[in-house]
Amino acid sequence: MTDPADIRQDADRFSLRCSFLVPASAEHAFRVFTDELTDWWVTEYTWSGPDALAELGMEPRAGGMLYELGPYGFRADWGRVLTWDPPRRLVFVWQIGPDRVPVPDPARASEVEVLFLPEGLERTRVELEHRHFDRHGEAAEGYRKALTAGWHELLTRYVTAVSRHRPTPA
Repeated sequence: MTDPADIRQDADRFSLRCSFLVPASAEHAFRVFTDELTDWWVTEYTWSGPDALAELGMEPRAGGMLYELGPYGFRADWGRVLTWDPPRRLVFVWQIGPDRVPVPDPARASEVEVLFLPEGLERTRVELEHRHFDRHGEAAEGYRKALTAGWHELLTRYVTAVSRHRPTPA
């Protein structure tokens, strides 16, 4: 399993890049990233919170929504899939502002690209770039700094989920 210290991060003013290895095929790594969000996302980062969150999901298609389901039928859409190319590439708009308020206009939201690059049968290099923080206005640089720590925590949990959800050999 990847040690959290093995998640390499590199940032400039308006983008953050993360790179790390997971002990899984690209297909498995992609599936856990897209289908198992509820298992690895930090529930304190949601609007519903850890006690009320029902589900985090991603509609598996270009144009699909990234969403949160909470109590009493609450739904919050917090992103939109731009590119759905399993198991190689995923791009989505991050429609959450620095103040944690939804950003309805995608032109004012940042963007996340995730690449799943096979390195052998059961190893995949995952490269994530969260870019265009400048679209978030005056708070852009501070928001990128805050999400540098946030993505490290999320990806550490993702690596654990990839290992936990490994398919059993046939």
